[in-house]
Amino acid sequence: MARRKKVYEGKAKILYEGPEPGTLIQYFKDDSAPTAAEAAPAAVEGKGVLNNRLSEFFMAGLNAIGVPTHFIRRVNMREQLVRMAEIIPLEVVVRNFAAGEISTRLGIPEGTPLPRPIVEYYLKDDRLTLPMVAEEHIVAFGWATQQDLDDMIALALRVNDFMSGVMLGVGIRLADFRIEIGRIWEGDYMRLIVADEISPDSCRLWDLRGLVDRGDGQPIPEPGPLADVYTELARRLGVLPSNVTHTVKPTLIN
Repeated sequence: MARRKKVYEGKAKILYEGPEPGTLIQYFKDDSAPTAAEAAPAAVEGKGVLNNRLSEFFMAGLNAIGVPTHFIRRVNMREQLVRMAEIIPLEVVVRNFAAGEISTRLGIPEGTPLPRPIVEYYLKDDRLTLPMVAEEHIVAFGWATQQDLDDMIALALRVNDFMSGVMLGVGIRLADFRIEIGRIWEGDYMRLIVADEISPDSCRLWDLRGLVDRGDGQPIPEPGPLADVYTELARRLGVLPSNVTHTVKPTLIN
């Protein structure tokens, strides 16, 4: 498919005009998010191909169970046809286990199961390093309405149920993940959909197959990070292209 005008370029993806009104072509780059020591994203060969296939797998699965997403179909190894949406300027994070920033902020040991899935919001502004915001901030500053927030929580928890089940089925624990949500209009009716991507870049994944026995018949409760996360996840889900064999580490949620 011939590419059209570039609409947006981020750290990991490029958006081009789609072939029809209201559509976009989403191109997955090999770049990963830069670390504190890097001035620019680091290129990881094959990462974009795998993230394209993995995001297709998850988005198509959500569509199939009635969770609306922007995904229409995969075009080729690196591109998807998606619906154009007005992205709400928030990252929606769902946490199932304590890890990263929530462990540091609240003093909860890493790996502790949370009493229930916790939904958090972070303002999408790289200049401010994605500050955490409360529902009161979101409504007061007009980023979303209270009804939007109620719908966003419902969407996020449905995504969590689906993703947790899929991951558990292949021996992986979904500790936490982040999604973006957009608005689309169908005539005068507006609804919210899951947008952007779902891939190892936006998930914290722990390998359950590597647990060892402590000697009392019980496995060690703290699973380790999934080694070679992109390739291994694609392999376990059965979506690994045969020509991708690289080894990389995951990008984790703070």
